[in-house]
Amino acid sequence: MRIASGTNRKQGIAVLALGFRPFFLAAGIAAVLSVLVWLAMLTGHFPQPGYLAGPAWHAHEMLFGYLAAVIAGFLLTAVRNWSGMDTPTGPALAGLVALWLAARLMPWLGLPPLLVALTDVAFFPVLAFALRRPLWFGPNPVNRVFLLLFAGMTLASALVHLDVLGILPGGVARGHRMMLDLVILTMLLVSGRVMPFFIERGIAGAKPKSIQFVERLIFLLAGALLIADLIQPHGSPSGALAIALGLVLLVRIAGWHDRRVWTTPMLTVLYVGLLWLAFGLILDGLPAFTTLPARGALHTLTIGAIGVVTLGMMARVAIGHTGRAMQAARLTILAFVLINLAAGLRGLAPLMYPAGYHAWLMSAGLCWILAFGLFLWVHAPMLVAPRPDGRPG
Repeated sequence: MRIASGTNRKQGIAVLALGFRPFFLAAGIAAVLSVLVWLAMLTGHFPQPGYLAGPAWHAHEMLFGYLAAVIAGFLLTAVRNWSGMDTPTGPALAGLVALWLAARLMPWLGLPPLLVALTDVAFFPVLAFALRRPLWFGPNPVNRVFLLLFAGMTLASALVHLDVLGILPGGVARGHRMMLDLVILTMLLVSGRVMPFFIERGIAGAKPKSIQFVERLIFLLAGALLIADLIQPHGSPSGALAIALGLVLLVRIAGWHDRRVWTTPMLTVLYVGLLWLAFGLILDGLPAFTTLPARGALHTLTIGAIGVVTLGMMARVAIGHTGRAMQAARLTILAFVLINLAAGLRGLAPLMYPAGYHAWLMSAGLCWILAFGLFLWVHAPMLVAPRPDGRPG
């Protein structure tokens, strides 16, 4: 990988030396606090925010709070390696984090709703502006697709806030689903680029295979699913597309398989997360053709696929980009187990035993909180301290 020309400059405060540091720290804290607050709201121990209350607040904080921080941290770091060009550090990076944080806090402060909405919607355009040069002028034109994804995420956020402001009824549900579909598309794009590389680097002699037809079909189906969900959520076209995408994704994942993946925890967690994504898409599409409740398996996608993959990716990046050996600590492995347990308890258990819904929800929330608490315990010291090898970043 090429190192950006500006990385030999004095970086100043370590936590602002590269994008993954403050944003992964923020994502870990948000993951713990937002779910803790949500569970407290459900049990009547914490008040609702004055803006975007109830389940809409919970969904929004997971998608535009936690996930937005993960996306920003990953791309601010990866795009520098992919393009060989600088991405924001220091005060510019601090400004991005401050914008993200302001959007998280403002719903609780009784501020004018339009100001709250504009602040939240602004995050992805500002992130796109910060990354415009390496994405647009870098050596790989395919990277420009991330600017299109940022535009879609901005639209998704706007749909939510237009509903809250009384302008577009139904915008909350459509905006959140659009964001989920865009995150899935982002995961498909990034995993197709990095997973074969990770497997080749992490397992001696491994030869992951990518089939060109399968790769093209995956993005065709993912794009069609995004459009179908916007036009007719829960309809048979979107259900069929979700099932088809899940099945094709299984073919892609099988091509990457090497049995030694299961003895390498830093690869296992990513591989399992992608399996959750494939099975989650299939389960998410089945209600269009069966008696399963619409989006009844939604959390197999949000916790199982997205939660597992992002936790594994943050741990991997935090270790690798702070100059440490690519090995998972015991507490990190425990965090991986807990996040998968949370996915099973919240995504699958209610389908099998609906009467225990409250217990499944609370126990899954506890597993989620513990998983990200362990991530912070192990990795926060890495994120705020200079690299032990003395290199920048």
